[in-house]
Amino acid sequence: MAVTPVVTGRDYPQMIAQTNHVEPAPRRVRATLGGEQIFDTTRARYVWEWPYYPQYYIPADDIDPRFLVDEHHQQHLRQGTARRHGLRAGSLDRPGTVRVFGGDAIDGVAGTARFDWDALDAWYEEDEQVFVHPRNPYVRVDALRSHRHVRTSLEGVTLAETTTPVLVFETGLPTRYYFDRTDVAFGHLVPAATQTACPYKGITSGYWSVRTGDKVQDGHQDLAWAYDYPTRQLLPIAGLVAFYNEKIDIDVDGLRLPQARTHFFK
Repeated sequence: MAVTPVVTGRDYPQMIAQTNHVEPAPRRVRATLGGEQIFDTTRARYVWEWPYYPQYYIPADDIDPRFLVDEHHQQHLRQGTARRHGLRAGSLDRPGTVRVFGGDAIDGVAGTARFDWDALDAWYEEDEQVFVHPRNPYVRVDALRSHRHVRTSLEGVTLAETTTPVLVFETGLPTRYYFDRTDVAFGHLVPAATQTACPYKGITSGYWSVRTGDKVQDGHQDLAWAYDYPTRQLLPIAGLVAFYNEKIDIDVDGLRLPQARTHFFK
């Protein structure tokens, strides 16, 4: 029986959590600053401040109080009233980066603290470092080798074409198509200094802008990337190159996909 491909609209599942959704986190969560362990807990909370991913809220009793600096300032936030603190570890100061919630906070948040992620040197789930934000327990990320015919292009210029892509399916995002480097037209790519991190894939090892004529046009910067050393769960993408569906034309088995709209490009 013939299957009609989706040609318009979204063809991937959306996130299911709503703002202010709170759940217990079953993982041991730790973070460090300046070589000091700021907290160590098995009682963290996932709190969704927006639908795409949660933040960790840490029980105040599991935070080493030596490193908190009370700034004597209250803030009325969506989750409740919080007292603002800074962090101080050795010679390092991170003012205004911790919010400790009082008794009027939403269920599950009272008595916890919310840390700005970048204020700490490293976060750990169990014994593995995690980047950018907690891994969303409602997100699945799979990297699958395929034999679909995939072509990417921009303004009619072919950037990559293959029949052996790796497809990455991530909840809440369009399918990403990864190409072996021998299938990429690097003559149209210009290396960029950009580096990004992902809690599921790790830290990128390369970024490229796209040149369709004699120069990189405005809006064509940072459209391709690679992870040479991804997390063990995403090893199939190691060394491969992907392009942003939001800005690049993608044809799969001869069908032009609708250009995706995500929070990466407003």
